[in-house]
Amino acid sequence: MTIENTLLCLLDLEAIRDLARRYAPCVWTKDVEAAIALFAEDGEMNMGDRPSIKGHPALREAYQEMINGKLLQPFVHNHVIDLDGNRATGTCYLDLRVTVDDKAMIGAGYYNDTYIKSDGIWKFQARNLTLVYLVPITEGWVQQSARQAS
Repeated sequence: MTIENTLLCLLDLEAIRDLARRYAPCVWTKDVEAAIALFAEDGEMNMGDRPSIKGHPALREAYQEMINGKLLQPFVHNHVIDLDGNRATGTCYLDLRVTVDDKAMIGAGYYNDTYIKSDGIWKFQARNLTLVYLVPITEGWVQQSARQAS
């Protein structure tokens, strides 16, 4: 492999890792349009507990419903990627903090992703979330926030 090929490979890996790094802050800040822009036009999200969501219009609708009014804080790490030309697959792990029905919850899982490079830009072709657990925290940020507001 030439130095130029190695550099191009490293640039591709970094651009793919940046997708996951950009995805999490989009969810934190409830920036639906920025989150959707990370997906290919026919990109797909599968959360396991509902039918797969495919294409920008469906993703937009689902994300607006999912993140509207909720505390949803994903922490993404340990990203492993396998490149194959203008396609790639990868896995990254998820720690999750979320409020569900006014309860503080903590979860963990992983994304199995498929990526595609189109017009020189990497996008999610598919994100498949496996949530290993999502459990309530007895004393969490919901109770603490309520006490601080009093």
